[in-house]
Amino acid sequence: MPAFDGLIGEDFAAAGGRPRDTSRPIMLIGYQDEENLGLGYLSATLRRFGYRVLVYNFNAEREEILAAARRERPLVIGLSLIFQFYLTRFAELVRTLREGGVACHLTIGGHFPSLSWQPTLEMIPELDSVVRFEGEVTLLELADMLSTGGEWRGIAGLAWRDAAGDIVSAPLRPLIHDLDALPYPDRTQIERAFLGRRSTHILASRGCIRTCSFCSIHMFYRAAPGKVVRTRDPAHVADEIELLHERDHISLFLFQDDDFPVYGVKWQRWAGNFCDELHRRGLVGRILWKISCRADAVDEALFARMRDAGLYLVYMGLESGNDEGLETLNKRITVEQNLKAVATLKRLGIDFAFGFMLFEPATTFEMVRQDLDFLRAIVGDGCTAATFCRMVPYDGTPIKDELIRQGRFRGDVCNPYYDFLDPRLDKFCYELGDLLNVSGWVHGLESVSQQLNMAWSELAVMERLFPRLPGIAGYRKRLRAITKNSNALLFRVVDDISRAYTDGVPHGWTAPELRRSCHGFLDDFLRERDAFVVRNQKILLDALERDAAREPALAGN
Repeated sequence: MPAFDGLIGEDFAAAGGRPRDTSRPIMLIGYQDEENLGLGYLSATLRRFGYRVLVYNFNAEREEILAAARRERPLVIGLSLIFQFYLTRFAELVRTLREGGVACHLTIGGHFPSLSWQPTLEMIPELDSVVRFEGEVTLLELADMLSTGGEWRGIAGLAWRDAAGDIVSAPLRPLIHDLDALPYPDRTQIERAFLGRRSTHILASRGCIRTCSFCSIHMFYRAAPGKVVRTRDPAHVADEIELLHERDHISLFLFQDDDFPVYGVKWQRWAGNFCDELHRRGLVGRILWKISCRADAVDEALFARMRDAGLYLVYMGLESGNDEGLETLNKRITVEQNLKAVATLKRLGIDFAFGFMLFEPATTFEMVRQDLDFLRAIVGDGCTAATFCRMVPYDGTPIKDELIRQGRFRGDVCNPYYDFLDPRLDKFCYELGDLLNVSGWVHGLESVSQQLNMAWSELAVMERLFPRLPGIAGYRKRLRAITKNSNALLFRVVDDISRAYTDGVPHGWTAPELRRSCHGFLDDFLRERDAFVVRNQKILLDALERDAAREPALAGN
């Protein structure tokens, strides 16, 4: 077992040489609608040192969580706040616990509490502490101190109220240097993604070297001492994949790295070595994987090699289709580089998804039209469904600080927004968002764009795991036609509404009309998908039955 940042296996003891008391469990509460690797790493670390860990979904009923806390009498309850929009709901949960008689130590961690630890303790006064930045070692030390009656105030990486009621923070704990020293994360849920194939999230690295103005991730990793980006050994990542594939029959691995290590000579070598490890273990052809990276990291030779090792989907934060927008967002990339990356992935036959901010603080109507031209260029062929959003000024980001300086920031922690430079854009953005939300086009799991993009991901998996399915090429062609028509109409709607504000010509679009169009696209898609699956159901069911015969029961995992 490698040294864990000074904590050596079971030999580590709490301050003062007292052995830790692990008789009381630790309760972790966080967003669990999707797999939460952050909680998984915390849980696995605590269990390595003898603690029993109970993990609960933040979206469970508050009374259910309260009942569990009363029944289990945990030593400490740790809350994981991923989205700052949920701060009020977390405050309500903490209040419910306190009013329900839960007296144990309550702490919270995550991006927002780490960067905005003082506002967090002010907004949730019932909390005892905040675990700042990477929490594995800090939470373990906190548990050890609490279990042995030691003094927890002053633990590195912790913030709290002192005796005078002032909110203070201890010196920050360095980021974990050796990620291979961490145990594999606990996985409380293994999802069935497509056609019964199991999927899970996984990490190859932590940190991001980029400095996008709208993103709090790089601020999170730069605020604490230590190396900003750390990678695991490629063999260690492949070991975890091999274990999960052999033990739990997981076929799809979704990397959650903020920026998968493929940029620059050093990380290209890392990615190549990772591909070699997959080949060496005989995993190629048995597993597939998805990554997130920037467009300027897409190298044709490397990505061809990754494709041949199982890479099937790449997510890129393209964000803007004009250079002025990219400059405002401090992307340090050009429109031409974005276009080149998309063209490369298409040429290699690798599917892609993308993030895009149609609205950001510097947006003008002319930039909206440039963005539409860009979107037509990359997805006008129907290769994937168009999607976009408005940039959100998160706490801890340079762009929020700049908006405050300019007097344009509005809202609060749970609903941050800003004024555009052109007041007409505020009305345009609101009207467009309202129409698209009411019609169910862009946002939400049931929206047209999301449903189509899930279909494209499903198809990418089918083409690789079931390559000989009869009619699969025809299904791809029909799905592309539906997606192309949906994208074309969406672009037309955005353009027409924008020109209503600049040219004074009514656009004529109504929510009922758009809703009918959306339902039409969904009906066409579902009809084509259902027909394709029905035609191939025997092949698919036979494959699933073979998988089921060798799978352990979920309850036994």
